[in-house]
Amino acid sequence: MPPERERAAVSTLILLRHGETAWNRERRLMGAADVPLSEAGRQQCERVGEVLAGFGIDRIRTSPLSRALESARIVAQAIAAPVESDEGLVEVRFGEWQGKTYEEIAADPRYEGYVEDPVGQPTPGGETVADVQRRGLISLSAARPGERVLFVTHGDLIRSVLCRFLAIPLAEFRRLRIDNCGLSAVALANGRGEVKFVNMLADPARAWDPVHWTRHA
Repeated sequence: MPPERERAAVSTLILLRHGETAWNRERRLMGAADVPLSEAGRQQCERVGEVLAGFGIDRIRTSPLSRALESARIVAQAIAAPVESDEGLVEVRFGEWQGKTYEEIAADPRYEGYVEDPVGQPTPGGETVADVQRRGLISLSAARPGERVLFVTHGDLIRSVLCRFLAIPLAEFRRLRIDNCGLSAVALANGRGEVKFVNMLADPARAWDPVHWTRHA
């Protein structure tokens, strides 16, 4: 198939987790809390924008939460693409756990049940990872054949949809590491997806940041 016809038949989904926030450093669950980017997070977005400038992205769809929306706008300046908001791309609704640290949540008796069955067991007052995957896949379906769309969203949503494309049981979604400003990509054609890469960083040395190398990371 000629390259131009192949492009017309394939939709490319570029998945970007938002840049870093102070709560990421504090290992605190943000959920629906509207936490802004830190200065480090803004710099991460600028670097990844330089990488994305060569991707030929047609448009950007983003979670409306400020950490994602600001990330999208920083990248948009580098790639000259329009930005659209999509409520379906928001982070897991953590309910009572929102704003707490991982250590505080681990002490909650309900946490063990969620870890054992994140597909069927919702967060307290929140949602299951199956709920997140379902709305995430609906949001990704906005990419039309022939388009390359950048979706700026959140770590657990990216993990959950990648499980679908990689044929990984959803209960194992935490086995996928998705860093702040980590890029992943999926090509879709005729209803089938091919995962091109997962968690590519514009600054790879950051993958060794000690904040990620703990048992709850």
